[in-house]
Parts: sequence; structure tokens; C-alpha cells
Amino acid sequence: MQRVLPVIRGIKNEFPEAIISIDTYKAAVADAALEAGACIVNDVWGLRGDPDLSAVAARHKAPVILMHNRSKPTSVEVRERLGNAYQAAEYQDLIEDVKRDLMDSVAIARAAGIPDEHIILDPGIGFGKTVEQNLELIRRLDEVRALGFPVLLGPSRKSFIGYTLNLPPDQRVEGTAAAVAVGITRGADIIRVHDVEAMARVARMTDALVRRKGAAE
Repeated sequence: MQRVLPVIRGIKNEFPEAIISIDTYKAAVADAALEAGACIVNDVWGLRGDPDLSAVAARHKAPVILMHNRSKPTSVEVRERLGNAYQAAEYQDLIEDVKRDLMDSVAIARAAGIPDEHIILDPGIGFGKTVEQNLELIRRLDEVRALGFPVLLGPSRKSFIGYTLNLPPDQRVEGTAAAVAVGITRGADIIRVHDVEAMARVARMTDALVRRKGAAE
């Protein structure tokens, strides 16, 4: 709270129209952040980390981003240039398991009174998945989108790009652009990125190609 609350208040004072998400799985942090001006709760544990978080989001009428996550620290390999890579992520069927886990999180949200129109799904690129599994998940993102909820994709600079191209984080803009473009063609509605200007251009161009939206839109 000491880190994020002053930033949220500062942004809201300077840019009152800004839409701010708070990245937390803790109910107390989310409650304080939403009071301070945040609008969306982004939970990397899909409402499973803190049983009170769903009620907080419902009370504030805040949209929630529910991320898929099967991370286990013991399954991570770390290389200095390339970052973390999961070596032993266990899935019977990657896409079906991800979809089922996400719908379990949706059930938690619904039980707390969060309406479907306030639910966004995130397949959790880079969280508890091998390089190959991350690539497959982006290729088949349309199957997650078929669940009927908006999909957020966050591939920016992640290690699956680094391992694929053998590049450190500061040289992954092209790999990120490819992942963003393909993700949009597979149904991603929101992208989370570091290189905002460049990726906004990629997103607008991809939209123009596959969703028939021109630059003015």
C-alpha cells in the first residue's frame, strides 16, 4: 500500500479520466486501491489467493481480470540473460485445463455477485507454463475467447520470447510485436505491454487487418 496508493492518487489527481488497474491478490490492498481511485482489480491468482478479494471487487462494482496461474517456484529454471522458464508444468490437456481453471475463477466471481460483464480472462502467459505451452496458448487463444469473456493478453518481453529468440528482455520488442499481433488475430481484446507506443501501433494495424477498424477508430 505504501508503494501503490500514492501513485494511484497522484495519477487520478493529474489525469482524472485515467483507468487504473491494481495488480494484487490481497483483499485489503485492493480495497484501499479502489478507494484511492483504481478502477479494475488484476489478480494473478484468479480470486484464489485471498477468499475476501471477490467480495471487495463486488462491493466496489469493479471489473476483475482473472489470470490463469499454476506457478510453482520449484519448477523454474533461471538463466541470467533469458530469465525464468518453467520446466515441469503439469497439464493433462493444456487448453482444456486452462479453460477449466479460468471457469473455476469465474464461478468464484459470480458467487460473490460480480456480473459477467465485469469479468476479463487472462490466460497467464509465462505463469506455470513451458516455452512450448506459452506458444501453443497464444496460437489457440481463440479457444479461450470462446468462453464468452473478453481476453487480456500479456506477452510483453516475457521469457518465452527470450528463449525462442535467444534474446534478453531489452531486445524483445519484435518478439512481443509478433505475439501481440497473433494474439489479436486469435481474439485478444486487451494487451498489456511495456513498449506502449510501438505496441499500440501494432494493435491498431492488426485491428485494421482482422477487425476492419481503421486508424481513426
